[in-house]
Amino acid sequence: MEEQTPSTQTYAALLSSIKQRIQSAQVRAAVSVNRELVMLYWGIGREILVRQAQEGWGRNIIPRLAADLKSQFPEMKGLSPRNLGYMKAFAEAWPEEAILQQLAAKLPWFHNCLILDKIKDQAERFWYVEAAIENGWSRNILAHHIDSRLFHRQGKAITNFERTLPSPQSDLAQQLLKDPYNFDFLTLSQGAHERDLESGLVEHIRKFLLELGVGFSFVGSQYPLEIAGEDYRLDLLFYHLKLRCFIVIDLKGGAFQPEYTGKMNFYLSAVDDTLKHPTDQPSIGLILCRTKKQLVVEYALRGTTTPMGISEFTHLANLPEEFKGSLPTIEELEAELGNN
Repeated sequence: MEEQTPSTQTYAALLSSIKQRIQSAQVRAAVSVNRELVMLYWGIGREILVRQAQEGWGRNIIPRLAADLKSQFPEMKGLSPRNLGYMKAFAEAWPEEAILQQLAAKLPWFHNCLILDKIKDQAERFWYVEAAIENGWSRNILAHHIDSRLFHRQGKAITNFERTLPSPQSDLAQQLLKDPYNFDFLTLSQGAHERDLESGLVEHIRKFLLELGVGFSFVGSQYPLEIAGEDYRLDLLFYHLKLRCFIVIDLKGGAFQPEYTGKMNFYLSAVDDTLKHPTDQPSIGLILCRTKKQLVVEYALRGTTTPMGISEFTHLANLPEEFKGSLPTIEELEAELGNN
């Protein structure tokens, strides 16, 4: 029987299928290796803790142990006194093996070391571990979110979602919005206009998307709407892939004013009528202002019928000098985003 030569299309399909199998196996192997390494380090740390408690050994045991282990396993990395100290702290932070397996064991070791270094509260540690796993954060992105105090900002916007959105959509939408938003990649003067703010956010759209969070897809700035023969423009328009809805962002350079909710209500009604697909969820509005008074915001939202939230924003010009040097530079963030 004459041997047949595969067509370009069928061969490409075969090659693609095999590549996917290999890549999937590589990912599974990497995850498995990481889990084994993290569990090994936890076991070492736990044994050090137990022995120190039982024998009354002091800190000097760690450098001695590191030297002896290094002589026994010269090819193995990660046996320095510093890393053994991390292992001990890691076992102390995660005393229950079952919880460890569900959470921290899924993160690379140096992610865990970063969380140990920067976060002391256990509930906050849990939150960052879960968020890093869910969103696939690299170590630098994780460090950026910790430094920007994301745990303390996430879900803190004042909204009317509980009244205007069905559950569980309302809960998910609430958790997606922050207060304040940290635009530390912008350097604007206090007198900067709203268009300056908008231009800066669009210019650094990748950093802006990083701050907004996973799921936001940029649709456009100054997005045009024609209503009853008149032209209107939305400052920023996004679509959220998980919420399955449009998100309208209105930028305000000063303090929140009650009339802003009326304007946002108008925008959301128009977007729902002209852009929203029948399968989409109701559009959501986010008003970003430099400052706000909680009671004023609550009164302004009380009679609204469309879902919206109000948050403040900060940027470098608003931050104390001592904090500015600790923030990642634009170049560092761009390099990190380019690696993901």
